[in-house]
Amino acid sequence: MSMLNLPNPDRSVSAYEIRNAPVETAKRDASSFNRIAYAAAHVVADPLADNDPWLSPAIDWDKTMAFRHHLWDLGFGVAEAMDTAQRGMGLGWPEARELIERALKEAKSRPGALIACGAGTDHLTPGPDVTIDRIIAAYEEQIAAIEAHGGRIILMASRALAAAANGPDDYARVYDRILSGVKEPVIIHWLGEMFDPALEGYWGAADHIAAMDVALEVIATHADKVDGIKISLLSKEKEITMRRRLPAGVRMYTGDDFNYAKLIAGDGEGYSDALLGIFDAIAPAASTALAALGAGEEKKFFDLLDPTVPLSRHIFKAPTRFYKTGVVFLAYLNGLQDHFTMIGGQESTRSTLHLAELFRLADQARVLIEPDLATARMRQVMAVHGIAQP
Repeated sequence: MSMLNLPNPDRSVSAYEIRNAPVETAKRDASSFNRIAYAAAHVVADPLADNDPWLSPAIDWDKTMAFRHHLWDLGFGVAEAMDTAQRGMGLGWPEARELIERALKEAKSRPGALIACGAGTDHLTPGPDVTIDRIIAAYEEQIAAIEAHGGRIILMASRALAAAANGPDDYARVYDRILSGVKEPVIIHWLGEMFDPALEGYWGAADHIAAMDVALEVIATHADKVDGIKISLLSKEKEITMRRRLPAGVRMYTGDDFNYAKLIAGDGEGYSDALLGIFDAIAPAASTALAALGAGEEKKFFDLLDPTVPLSRHIFKAPTRFYKTGVVFLAYLNGLQDHFTMIGGQESTRSTLHLAELFRLADQARVLIEPDLATARMRQVMAVHGIAQP
């Protein structure tokens, strides 16, 4: 394997060579796991489209669908059109709707393929004219579009609701109406303000524990319509607290990209299933780890997943909403797409130093699937950013 030069925080440059062989993996289906595991999947841009990236997305549909098959091949369910797909950060509802329709069609071609799709209110622009009734109608519009194609719902947090609600009663009103009307049990997604600042104070309370009380009351009222809740608060303590308070039969899907290994393994009082953006980036290692857990090999599970946690913490570091850049960069390094271009021009949201450290941590996590290819591509990226290569 060849050397490359990577920058350091002190502005020096050091030679680096990949030291670790990638985790061995194999195709498998979800029956190998004893946890439900969704990977929130990213969207592949079309780098040759004649568009203005900040204004209009251009999607490479073939590569985007191929990536979903990559996840299904490893036993994961696909969480479609979520924030990892740049929902609300480049991907609008018209494109998300087409993405969902295409992905549901692909899933039907694979017996047993697990998929659930994000329904939200992102075609509404928050403002004084957006009422609670309009928010309900917006949710119902997206849900109807997904259910028309046989899709299961992930009920996404609403920026419009966060802006319009006057308190917990407005949240209860919206969720009561939506949950009463869905065809099948949904996954509720509570996305924290660290992922999206516009969602601060969700459930009508700035304090997460007070907000949790509101969410739990909604869930208890409609437990037959709630498969589970995914919380993305980056706090294992808060997730465990909520997990222990959920009604029987309602799952906790961890959205904690900092502490997922321990939360999935669980404790004497329960465990979390998973719906994670980081699984997009570390899918081969995570698949092998989950299969080990399913076989009762907990030590192997931690041996495989623990080294990925520093990588995940780096990818999801503040501003956390820019994590998509690291996810797509790993897909590029691993040959799962041919370029590092993102819809909305989001490849620019992380620095050269950030990408260099990501490469080192990906090596330590053993998630560089083809080390020679990853090195060659990293050399090119660094050269473009002014780092001379040997």
